[in-house]
Amino acid sequence: MSGPPFPRPLPGSNSIGRFKIGVSPIGTIPAFDEWSTVLSQYANSPGITGVIVSMFQALDMTENFDNFFDYFYNLATASGAGLDNWGKILQVSRVLQIGIGPIYWGFQQAVPGVTTFGFGAWSSGSNATQNFPLSDSAYRTLLLAKAAANISDGSIKSINKILSGLFPGRGNAYVADGQNMTMVYTFAFPLTVVEQAIVAQSGVLPKPAGVAATVSFP
Repeated sequence: MSGPPFPRPLPGSNSIGRFKIGVSPIGTIPAFDEWSTVLSQYANSPGITGVIVSMFQALDMTENFDNFFDYFYNLATASGAGLDNWGKILQVSRVLQIGIGPIYWGFQQAVPGVTTFGFGAWSSGSNATQNFPLSDSAYRTLLLAKAAANISDGSIKSINKILSGLFPGRGNAYVADGQNMTMVYTFAFPLTVVEQAIVAQSGVLPKPAGVAATVSFP
């Protein structure tokens, strides 16, 4: 299966997520055999067999188990509320605060971040921010990185592996010892404001206790 939404499973198919019956290590759930409940003298009774078969189809939990696994349990295919649930488990929020810079009005229109009277806002003394909810794809990547960070030994090798997973195919991304209890996350490619928030605010990048970390990118 390529990904959710998955086709409705047939009653009795008893597939569990992406596991293949008889192949995957989780094993097989035997399909219900209505004939095992029917005495031979009633085997040709359409009324009795019809009631048994229709009752099983109504009570069959195959689809519910399949959907639970795909949308909630399996982080690789979970979406929406399923990913939000994983976020609670891993303590990673889907919503990040992104700085959007000053939007204040003034009289010098050539100054960056300053607009004319009637189009800007009064300055509060700090840059404005907005809450940005991550897409399922970006949030899943963030959750996987946090899961890896939870079992990381804090070494440069393990952190670099997490960086590669966060930004696959983007270019070089690595961490280096900055000496004097400092470390630097270096990216050889530009980061969007969302990615900057992921690196700086999400808490998925591990660092040893007492070490100050900074980020460098073009």
